Amino acid sequence: MTAPRPSIDSLIAAEIGAREAQVAAAVALLDGGATVPFVARYRKEATGGLDDAQLRTLEVRLTYLRELESRRETVLRSIREQGKLTDALSRQIEGATTRATLEDLYLPFRPKRRTRADAAREKGLGPLAETLLTDRSADPEALAKRFLGDQVADTKAALEGARDIVAETMAETPALVGAIRTHLVAKARIRAKVQKGKEEAGAKFSDYFDHEEKWATAPSHRVLALLRAEKEGVISLDIEVDADDASPVKPVEAMIARQFGVKTQGGTPAERWLMDVARWAWRQKIHGSLSNEMMATMKEGADAEAIRVFSRNLKDILLAAPAGPKATMGLDPGIRTGVKVAVVDGTGRLVDTATVYPFQPRNDVAGAMMVLAGLIEKHKVELVAIGNGTASRETEKLAADVIAKLPGAKPTKVVVSEAGASVYSASEIASRELPGVDVSLRGAASIARRLQDPLAEIVKVDPKAIGVGQYQHDVDQPALSRALETVVEDAVNAVGVDVNTASAALLSHVSGIGPSLADAIVAHRDKEGPFKTRRALLKVPRLGPKAFEQCAGFLRIQGGTEPLDASAVHPEAYPVARKIVEACGRDLRSLMGDGAALKKLDPQRFVSDGFGLPTVKDILAELEKPGRDPRPAFRTASFAEGVNEIKDLRPGMMLEGTVTNVAAFGAFVDIGVHQDGLVHVSQISDRFVKDPAEVVKAGQVVRVRVVEVDEKRKRISLSMKTQAEPDAAPRKRDEAGASKGQARPDRREAKPAAPAIGGFGAALADAFKRR
Repeated sequence: MTAPRPSIDSLIAAEIGAREAQVAAAVALLDGGATVPFVARYRKEATGGLDDAQLRTLEVRLTYLRELESRRETVLRSIREQGKLTDALSRQIEGATTRATLEDLYLPFRPKRRTRADAAREKGLGPLAETLLTDRSADPEALAKRFLGDQVADTKAALEGARDIVAETMAETPALVGAIRTHLVAKARIRAKVQKGKEEAGAKFSDYFDHEEKWATAPSHRVLALLRAEKEGVISLDIEVDADDASPVKPVEAMIARQFGVKTQGGTPAERWLMDVARWAWRQKIHGSLSNEMMATMKEGADAEAIRVFSRNLKDILLAAPAGPKATMGLDPGIRTGVKVAVVDGTGRLVDTATVYPFQPRNDVAGAMMVLAGLIEKHKVELVAIGNGTASRETEKLAADVIAKLPGAKPTKVVVSEAGASVYSASEIASRELPGVDVSLRGAASIARRLQDPLAEIVKVDPKAIGVGQYQHDVDQPALSRALETVVEDAVNAVGVDVNTASAALLSHVSGIGPSLADAIVAHRDKEGPFKTRRALLKVPRLGPKAFEQCAGFLRIQGGTEPLDASAVHPEAYPVARKIVEACGRDLRSLMGDGAALKKLDPQRFVSDGFGLPTVKDILAELEKPGRDPRPAFRTASFAEGVNEIKDLRPGMMLEGTVTNVAAFGAFVDIGVHQDGLVHVSQISDRFVKDPAEVVKAGQVVRVRVVEVDEKRKRISLSMKTQAEPDAAPRKRDEAGASKGQARPDRREAKPAAPAIGGFGAALADAFKRR
């Protein structure tokens, strides 16, 4: 008797390093409509403190395992209805822990189109195949003559029919297919060959014209490059196994022979015939099927890694330091069409716009400076945000000249990534937020607000328009969208949202609030005025107790009647906070922020049946720093004067820049020349670094040294090492054509999009082979 199958909860618990009871509690909460941010932050007692990363993994695995269970029931029902379900088969199906194993078991019973083996059986050749498979003393030729007739003309046709039946049996034997799959995973290699006549048209993929590497270790970015090259018809891509094995019988063929007790060499005529069938079954049936499966698995793995990189970079961008609620001027650079100017106040409200033409063909520098100076003085501008697109450095110099001539306090100029700004400009959200404002000027407003609060502004556009991922158009789009949505949700809820100033786009990502409820909150706010308390949210149409429970702790109300509403303390825990205040004998407002007084308290004093130690500790931490922002302090890169274009770069230069994208092979850095440079993973630190994300993240300001400049191909090699390597030479690149995988709605978006992988073309294949 076999042991009962482990429960879904126990399987997940083992995977995430938790107890089964913790998983069961989390599953119950999620099934009840709770969100991951809410469970991670406000239900620590129930889940034993599972963090958001564990809960996200739990969520994904729960979906997979439930789908596996559903499929298992479907398979069992189908085989049972066919009258072919044995106790042994049932136990095997019940014990299957992966979808692949389950499908292997189901393969012989799955309804399928009529096969050549079916046709052979209809001709009465089933007994011939069965005899040849079981009786090794039989003579195939002599035996085949017994089956000649109207439908079988000669012994050749009879034996071909028997071969089709036996080969199908071999290809549908679960244990054999599983064993061969395991062998392929360990030994298979990817082989790429250029298609005849495609050498010139596919030159960007030249690194893959004659390329092979181990299937199991091929990195995500290279797999996606190979698959794109194949899709564009430049190369052919195959899975090879034991190609270099000179044995007369290949290992895979020997595996098939062993499964059916066939001698690989010599033997009786029947055994020699079966060995020929084994070779044929491998070539014609098993290899093709498993190759397709491995290609799909390889793509799935590459997608998962690319999505992980994209998600990590997006998180870093969303959680970049905000400059804060200051009057800000946004400059959207342009040459012929002019520089678009928008001024927003400290709340992000658009207060003024203009267009100036300091460049060709008008060259109205004096007029442009006068307009900018006038707007800065009129609106007491503290920050000037300059988009990093075409003419960015020229516009930055213009702004610097204006600022230098201003009397008194001077605004700070900052170059800002404008990736996604044009997408926002033409969006429905922009139309609602900035009605009657020209599309081009909306982009300048977005650039200004992005400097004030990157999170609040970037959530208004599709994350894929931000251009911080590799081959984003090649990966599984639904999976990418789901992953990025969870990143946005986690980031928004980690920071918290001011319910009285947030846009509907930002509110829609708060736990428990979707787009329609966000619109309802904004409509209520516009009609009734700012919310005075969190409880007032219950007056919003369709915002009931359940939604309030999920969202209240993540919404902030500044200057309201309840001081705790400005903190991350959940309304349900206000009684605990009151007890803490009473224990100090202080007024709540005076106690909030007094870390010295709060640290003297013993958290255990305030534990009750409803609120455990984790919640009490969280409340004390929140009272100490109410509404604390997890994002870092604001800092921006200072681009070098006189270094405006790639032609201005020289090896050895030390520059400051901002990391725009982190990939498996390195980090791309904006150094202010309209083309990001690549710091290869081997140049990121003086110590060995396996993953660039260990050292840098998107949005980080770094110091880099120029190693090499290829002006013709617009490639810049950088180093973050403290000492230059004497033999620092250009490395063969391994990312051919990757820039096409980035969102590029217009020229302004090309700059931040291209670096995601393609900014360095084919990135460093030789270096990867040496590592």
